Amino acid sequence: MREALKILLSLMALLIGGTMLPTIAAQPDAAAGANVPTAIATFAGGCFWCMEPPYDKLDGVISTTSGYIGGHKENPTYKEVSAGDTGHTEAVQVVYDPTKVSYTRLLAVFWPNVDPTTPDRQFCDRGSQYRTGIFYHDEEQMRLANASKESLKETKPFVAPIVTEIAAAGKFYPAEEYHQDYYLKNPLRYKFYRFNCGRDQRLKELWGENP
Repeated sequence: MREALKILLSLMALLIGGTMLPTIAAQPDAAAGANVPTAIATFAGGCFWCMEPPYDKLDGVISTTSGYIGGHKENPTYKEVSAGDTGHTEAVQVVYDPTKVSYTRLLAVFWPNVDPTTPDRQFCDRGSQYRTGIFYHDEEQMRLANASKESLKETKPFVAPIVTEIAAAGKFYPAEEYHQDYYLKNPLRYKFYRFNCGRDQRLKELWGENP
């Protein structure tokens, strides 16, 4: 798995070239007394509870927020989205410092944490609200996302085609507060859900080992 990721990152670097991203904003760093440059990335990988942990542990990631994107209804609720009535998919919005972690690195973390071979489904969760997606915020992110997908087609350790969508980011709606940092607030329930859903088992089948 780690060797496969190294190869993927190397190929992406060759295909993509530079990974400089525009600064979206600057947030004050109270401890350092300086402004911290920030950028935003948005990924959908099924249950948003499960997509926060791999990004939270990355150096350079400032925050992760679970929410909904890609739909047609304003201010959707979890009940509406989970019923599949709004067109949204569960997603996680990542605020990060591009001087510490590149968008290419965020993409490399995304792929082995999802099943990119199943349309309108992730593991035990079925419906378009659980489709995988990379939602870009500018042309550079679009270029990098498409390049990473093309690179993965050449290096993936499975036969099935990749169906993950790459689309422009529309309005992102943060999910209800009880969904935020669910894996920290309710660790036993989170672990039970993740195991019962077969997420890690399927990821191991696809990628060779758990990410």
